[in-house]
Amino acid sequence: MTQYAKIRSAVASDEAQIRICAEHAYTQYIAAIGRKPAPMLADFAAQIAAGQVHVCVDEHDDLQGFIVFFVVGQHMFLENVAVSTKGQGKGIGKALVQFCETQAQQLRLHSVLLYTNAKMTANLAIYPRLGYVEIDRRLEEGFDRVYFEKRFS
Repeated sequence: MTQYAKIRSAVASDEAQIRICAEHAYTQYIAAIGRKPAPMLADFAAQIAAGQVHVCVDEHDDLQGFIVFFVVGQHMFLENVAVSTKGQGKGIGKALVQFCETQAQQLRLHSVLLYTNAKMTANLAIYPRLGYVEIDRRLEEGFDRVYFEKRFS
């Protein structure tokens, strides 16, 4: 991550940039999945209002990426993470995931849970490198989802 980037809670005025970032990050998967991926259908306004969205911004407050997560039982559920085109290759995605993990640990949660679509093969390779273990595969809402978990000791 660049030295000038910071992660902060998203505010309502971030919604348009978050939606654009999601569109750019997930459009490439529409053909493979056969429809828009779930993250493209999210109600970002409601998620921002609920405090579930954090953004990574540069020194000019331009969005570099975002992450959506929230507590479910004894786990943090990482619902969405995306990096803008200009933020790619700078460690933004990894920093956002680590931010989520830190929040989970501070709340003394057992783990971070997430899923990705089975057609998003790059994600299937990334999450294990970040310490996540595949725990399940299921068909939900017409999506072929692969679940991962990172447990804390």
